[in-house]
Amino acid sequence: MTPGVFVTGTDTGCGKTWLSVELIRQLRGQGLRVAGFKPVAAGAALRDGNLVNDDALALAEAGGLDIPYATINPYCFAPPIAPHLAAAEVRVRVGIGPIRVAFKELVGCSDFVVVEGAGGWRVPLGPGLDMQLLALELGLPVLLVVGLRLGCINHALLSEQAILTSGARLLGWVGAQVDPGMASLNENIATLGSALSRPCLGILPHPGALNAPDREFPLDLRGVLAGA
Repeated sequence: MTPGVFVTGTDTGCGKTWLSVELIRQLRGQGLRVAGFKPVAAGAALRDGNLVNDDALALAEAGGLDIPYATINPYCFAPPIAPHLAAAEVRVRVGIGPIRVAFKELVGCSDFVVVEGAGGWRVPLGPGLDMQLLALELGLPVLLVVGLRLGCINHALLSEQAILTSGARLLGWVGAQVDPGMASLNENIATLGSALSRPCLGILPHPGALNAPDREFPLDLRGVLAGA
């Protein structure tokens, strides 16, 4: 089994990159060589004549390995829209083949691979391919990032149900406090903890939060590593 994890989320902007970077940082602190992987990204700017995405760059910087950008992010599109629409604009079909090749390269030069999806679990990538099928193809256990904001309970329950129904192995969920002023934060965390069937593996508090969790929820690296 490939040592790694697939990070998905309840939505766009829910904290997937935040968690992925923090996970890479902490795993490196355990002495592991960790590669970040962003198979598909939409929302990029030109740098030295090539399109680059901020999330993919953050993963590359966190990993600190000498890996070509195109390996970390094989499909990169300029407009910040749904990936399948961005790909269609430039007449590119996102295929599993190039993603599989890049993933194999990352596995060969690291001890652990943190794969960050785009958007949520069922985001379409092109004809016959979505984020769920991509995750299943890579065969990694899944971490669900729950963006802590109004509506997150419903989004989390639906996402967990879809992941489990697909047959993917869900390790647990991590809350990311993307709304620094979320009302009833602790009550929402408690509700998620009782409603979701998989354990909470950590809470990422917002650095400038008006409300903070009433206790610390450090990332459970043992839970991640044991499952991966």
